Amino acid sequence: MYVSIKETFPGVKPIANKKAEIRELHSAAIITAAEEVFALKGFKGATTQEIADLAGLPKANVHYYFKTKKDLYNKVLEDVVEVWKKDADAFNQSDDPAIAISNYIRSKMDYSFSKPFGSKVWANEIIHGTPVLGDEKLARFLSIWEKRKTIQLSRWAKQGKILPVDPHYLLFMIWATTQHYADFEHQIRVLNGNKSLSKKQQKAATNTVIEIILRGIGLEPGK
Repeated sequence: MYVSIKETFPGVKPIANKKAEIRELHSAAIITAAEEVFALKGFKGATTQEIADLAGLPKANVHYYFKTKKDLYNKVLEDVVEVWKKDADAFNQSDDPAIAISNYIRSKMDYSFSKPFGSKVWANEIIHGTPVLGDEKLARFLSIWEKRKTIQLSRWAKQGKILPVDPHYLLFMIWATTQHYADFEHQIRVLNGNKSLSKKQQKAATNTVIEIILRGIGLEPGK
């Protein structure tokens, strides 16, 4: 169950204007609840009433902030992409590929462990052929960002900093591996004795992913 809107949402900064603060808290509660409902029931199966109930708000409040269910669904997808783009800023923090790629993988793993529902909504939309989002919007979300990262990876390969691998497939591998921990969370839990991974296990999983991917492109972890 999510945190009540009466409590402080992590990451939401206090706002001087009380009405603005309430709007932000309500919006955050709705989006967080929507992630879970859409992840569990899909776009068609989800209802704004279920989202409102989980957020602890009247249904009218949901429609006040998001006129339609589709608007809210698109907002959830947009937020997921924005988080992933922010995670990718790790590429810009160092020209050392071992550091940059390690930080990128770690950020994506952290997100998969802390907010799996958003990733599941995205996965469901892609698996079903982007019926709501549409291919054009999908391309608009990802193409520029993906192009910049493939150029950077290609540059590292030309400089001899990493092995000459296809940058597209390297990114696909990182996405598939890191997002597995969100999208297949239930499967992992079942295989882990019906328990979610502990913090220690999450750290071990993250380090394993980093080590395997870095060594696959000729790098040593921690260097």
